[in-house]
Amino acid sequence: MLINMTDVFTEEEKSVVKEVPLELTSICFQGEDFRILEKSPVTLTLTNTGQGRASIEAEAAVKVELKCDRCLREVTKEFTLQFSAQAVSPDVADEQEQDEERGFLEGYQLNVDSLISNEIITCWPMKILCKEDCKGLCSVCGKDLNEGKCDCDTFVPDPRMAAIMDIFRENKEV
Repeated sequence: MLINMTDVFTEEEKSVVKEVPLELTSICFQGEDFRILEKSPVTLTLTNTGQGRASIEAEAAVKVELKCDRCLREVTKEFTLQFSAQAVSPDVADEQEQDEERGFLEGYQLNVDSLISNEIITCWPMKILCKEDCKGLCSVCGKDLNEGKCDCDTFVPDPRMAAIMDIFRENKEV
């Protein structure tokens, strides 16, 4: 959804409150698309803060379908967003300000989907778990260890002892 910001940039002390639908259906993060399950309309407050400058305050709630980092089960994560950003019109902005806004401002148009998408990516959790004590997958057979143990041999020898083990293998009589 694009919103024309021309009137907010040009009229001093102008403030506009809008509620617009979020058109995003997925979020692309680290080369993977994550489906949006639920989303609320975005409430925007656009306020002129000076000649060619505006403050953007946004509120939204979005539920995204993620995968557990350990067992790959589907997990629903809710992002409750409440943030503010600054926008500068293209005729007033210097090169650095244009680079900062390139993600959500297209000329005089505010791209609401890009603004929300950028904020969700900023709030992305470092580790996604289906539950705190998720056991993950067996490194040998791939079984989900939350459903029960497998019979795989998971013994991993200490690499510091590898040289000693080689000596024993060389001197072993057949």
